[in-house]
Amino acid sequence: MGYARKVGWVTAGLVIGAGACYCIYRLTRGRKQNKEKMAESGSGDVDDVGDCPGARYNDWSDDDDDNSENKGIVWYPPWARIGTEAGTRARARARARATRARRAVQKRASPNSDDTILSPQELQKVLCLVEMSEKPYILEAALIALGNNAAYAFNRDIIRDLGGLPIVAKILNTRDPIVKEKALIVLNNLSVNAENQRRLKIYMNQVCDDTITSRLNSSVQLAGLRLLTNMTVTNEYQHMLANSISDFFRLFSAGNEETKFQVLKLLLNLAENPAMTRELLRAQVPSSLGSLFNKKENKEVILKLLVIFENINDNFKWEENEPAQNQFGEGSLFFFLKEFQACADKILGIESHHDFLVKVKVGKFMAKLTEHMFPKSQE
Repeated sequence: MGYARKVGWVTAGLVIGAGACYCIYRLTRGRKQNKEKMAESGSGDVDDVGDCPGARYNDWSDDDDDNSENKGIVWYPPWARIGTEAGTRARARARARATRARRAVQKRASPNSDDTILSPQELQKVLCLVEMSEKPYILEAALIALGNNAAYAFNRDIIRDLGGLPIVAKILNTRDPIVKEKALIVLNNLSVNAENQRRLKIYMNQVCDDTITSRLNSSVQLAGLRLLTNMTVTNEYQHMLANSISDFFRLFSAGNEETKFQVLKLLLNLAENPAMTRELLRAQVPSSLGSLFNKKENKEVILKLLVIFENINDNFKWEENEPAQNQFGEGSLFFFLKEFQACADKILGIESHHDFLVKVKVGKFMAKLTEHMFPKSQE
C-alpha cells in the first residue's frame, strides 16, 4: 500500500505540473491589440447604453504593451536546472507541452482572431488567480487573459456575473504600475456595457485621482484616460468628473501628443452634454492653452479643440446667462473665450494654415464667437 501511495503521489504531481504549464501558458498568451474605437459621428458603440447624440468616443484595448506580440511564458518545473542534462530534457519537454497547448488553443479560438477565448469555468479560475495571488507576474498574466476576453461582448456579462468587477478593481490599489495598467485595461474593456458601467461608477473617483497624479504620459495615465472616456460616453456619470476638468486641461497642455488626444476625447464627450457646459466654462485653464493655436501643432489637435469650443459656445446662452457671468473666476475657460481680442489674435494667427479644413474650422468658430459676444442688438 505504501508503494502504491507513493506512485499515486508522483503521478498526481506530474499531472499538476503539466496542468500548471498549460494554465500559465494560456494566461500569458495574448496578441497585442489596442482596439481604439472613435465614433466620428452618430452614436457611440456601448453595449445597451442607449442613444449618444453627437460625436462620442469609446476606447478599449486588449493589451497596451507595444513591444510584445504573441508573448508566451513557458513554465518550467523546479527540477529543470539550467546546465544539467536532465534539466535540458525537462525544459525541452516543457516547451513541447506549451507548443501542443498553443496548437490546441488555436483550434478553439475564433477563426478571425488569434486570441484565446476562455470558457466561463476557465474565467472563474483566472479570477481566482487575480483574487488570491500576490505575485506581480501571475497577476499580469491573469489580467492580460481577462483583458483579451473582456474585448468580446458576450464575455463582459459573464465576467460581471462571476463577480469579476470588484476583484479587478481591487488591483487598482497596487503600487506596481504594470499590474495597475493591466487592471485598468480590463476595466476599460468591461466598461463598454451599460450594467458594468453602473457598477463601475463607484471607482470613477479613484481612477480619476490615479490618472491625474500618475506620471505624465505614462501607460497608467493613458489607460486611466481611456477608461474615463468610456465611462463618459453617456451623460449619466459625467457629473462625477466636474471637479477634475481643470486637471484635464492641465494634462492636455502639458502632455505629449498621445496624451493630448486622449484628453480631447474625454473633453469632447463632456462638451456634447449641455448640462456640463457651466462646469467646463468654470474650469481653470493654463495660460499656455492659447499658444496651442499655431501652425506647428498637430492639425487634429487643433480641430478637436475647436469642436470643443464650438459645442460649449453653442450650449451656453450668453444673453440669458449675463447676470450669472460673475460666477466664473479669472483664468477660467469662460474668460479665455470672453477675452475676444486676445483669443482672436491667437486663433486668427493660423488662418494662413496650409490645411484648408483648419481654415474653415477657424472661420466658423470665429463667426459663432463674434455672433454671441457681440449680438446684433448691441450693434
